[in-house]
Parts: sequence; C-alpha cells; structure tokens
Amino acid sequence: MEDLREDRPVDLVTALARARSPERPGPGTPAGTAVRTWPGPPLPIPEAGPADLDLRTLLRLSLAASDDSGRLRPAPSAGALHPVDAELVVGAGCSLPPGRYGYDPLRHHVHRIGRSPDGTPPGVTAGLSVTARRTVSHYGHRAWPLLLLDTGHAAAALVLAARALGAAEPRVRLDGLTDTPLAAVHVPPPGGRSPLHPAGSARVPGLTEGPPTSAELLARRSAPPPLPGAPSPDALRAVLTTAVRAGAGDLRWCAALGPPRPGLVELAADGTTLRPYATGEARPTLAHWAAGQAWVADAGAVLLAHGCPADADAPHIRRAHLRAGFAVHLAQVTARRHGLAARPVGSWQQADLGAALGAARGRDWIVHALALGTRHADEENTT
Repeated sequence: MEDLREDRPVDLVTALARARSPERPGPGTPAGTAVRTWPGPPLPIPEAGPADLDLRTLLRLSLAASDDSGRLRPAPSAGALHPVDAELVVGAGCSLPPGRYGYDPLRHHVHRIGRSPDGTPPGVTAGLSVTARRTVSHYGHRAWPLLLLDTGHAAAALVLAARALGAAEPRVRLDGLTDTPLAAVHVPPPGGRSPLHPAGSARVPGLTEGPPTSAELLARRSAPPPLPGAPSPDALRAVLTTAVRAGAGDLRWCAALGPPRPGLVELAADGTTLRPYATGEARPTLAHWAAGQAWVADAGAVLLAHGCPADADAPHIRRAHLRAGFAVHLAQVTARRHGLAARPVGSWQQADLGAALGAARGRDWIVHALALGTRHADEENTT
C-alpha cells in the first residue's frame, strides 16, 4: 500500500476515490515539523520603503502564525495542521531584495534559497506547495482533498492581504495543472500592474462588499461548533454570491436550510435572489457525510460546493478543490461581515449529492462546505 506520509506525487484519482469511501483512517502517525525546514540562516523581513510592497505585513495578514505551536494562523486548515508551504520569488519593488526565499510562518522570517529567475516581474509571487505528512498524520487516506482545500484557503488569504494593502490586482493560479507548486499568487508593488505570471494565472473576483481591513483579517477565526440560528436571506445571499463569483468554473453552489422551509437553495440566474434547488431536510445527511460531525445537522445553514465527478482527472481534481478552498475562504469573510458565525467543513465521505437528488451517480459530489449560524458556541452556552 502506498505510504501517504511520503511527500511525493500521488495518484490523485485513486487518492480521491479512497478519501470519498467509508473507509476509516488508521492510527495517527508523526506529523513531523510544524513548518518546512528551509536551507540557510533565517532573515528578518525589512520594513518597506514608501514605494515598496510591504512583504512583512502581507505575510503577517495571510500566513504567519500568532502562537508558538503554529496552529493559530489567518487561513483555516483541517485539524489546524497547516501543511501549506510558501516559496517566494521576489522581484523589484519589494521590501526584500530580489531572489527566491522560503517563508517560515512560525518565526515570520525568510530563508534565501537562490536567485530570482530571469524575467521575474516586479512584486512577489508566492508558490504554494504542501508537506503532506502533516495532514496525513491525523486524517490518513482522507488527507489529499484536505491538502488541496487548505492550499486554496492559503491562496485566498494572500489575495485578501494584498487587497488590504491596496495592491493592484493580485493574480492567482488555481488551474490545477501542476502539483509543485499547487497554486501561485502574484502581488505587484504599489502602483504596479500584475502581468499574466505565472503562466495560467488570472485575476479573480474579491469580496462583494469591498476590500478587507488589516484588523478584519487578523480577527478572522473559524467559529467552534455548534453554530445555531438560520442566517437572514440577505446574509445568505451575500455569502452565496461571494462563493459563486470566486469559485466559478467546475463547481456549483447551494445552501442547505432547516425549518420552516427545509431544503437546498441556490442563486437565481439574475444573481440577486434565492431560488429552491431541492426540498427536504438535508442537514442530518450532511452531518453523516461530513465524517459524522453531528453538529452539522443543527447548523443554521450549510453552504455547499459541489461538482468534481468520479471520472475527473488529476488537473480537474486539483482545480476543483483549490477553487473550492479559495471561494469558501472569501465566503467566510463575507459571513463575518454579516455577523454570522462560520466554520469550513472539508472532509466528505459518500457525499454524492447528485445521486441523493435523483441524478446520475458519481457526477456531483460535495467538495467543500461552510457551516453558518447566527450565534457562536460561547454565546449559545451562556443563554
């Protein structure tokens, strides 16, 4: 049997099929170091000059740990294991000299690992890869979808941080065509323009209600369950709109609601109203599919990204999961702006939504989700 602890390419089609099966993970394994060991001495990130891209703040708002264990970071991660590693290719106009750097999110330092390639554009390109054994240590064969979702969340965190700094049009590559890096984000310096770099990158929609503030990004956290209380139609519409805009392509989006009108809703074609997608209470089934997390059955609503058929090839699988993580991250920020508690839900087994609704089997699987409520768990426990 393939040892998933090894950080090397895997047969992603087989890995996803196994992750979607009812097979339970085995005993835990060592997670290894909390961050990748980069060569060379650690270097502080200098303060930015008036015309430079502030890499110190960009990384603090997106990837840096705020506790010694490394578990508490701006981007959510399954099991708080944070497998995503960032290699920075720095061009002109940044607070670091041009070169290639590995980023240490625990110490908020960098390690210089080489020269920038010829033709490196101004600004910084963060290439995102994963150390798989961190997530495999807890989730076993269910790890690879989670690794891809975590990478999408990290890419979104970088884009939001760039927008909080006022950077011009960061571009992101989530095309799924490579496994190293899995994704890349290019942020130009102030007043600059981001070229189509790296190949296949594109401008992506942001939040529907304007760029975030630094305080907003530092305050975001996944709310602990339970998440009771149904969101208002306006809040739910805003969350769905953000997800649809950011995760367009291979995915479809809907939300599961409870009483008084239990069922699934989606955005109508006009993009401004909600319409029924299916009727009936879906949340208990979602709780069973979500690795048996019973609290999901009582969430006020559950945003669902679905698609990625069973016969999808590796690029399709990577692309769908990267986009799902990216979109759910933006949707979580939108949810917080509307006063909602929100928590991503990434592990899904036998979650064939299409078949459950009477369509062909294996064509429409749940890829990612965001549980929503109007009250946080600590508020619920005091009422």
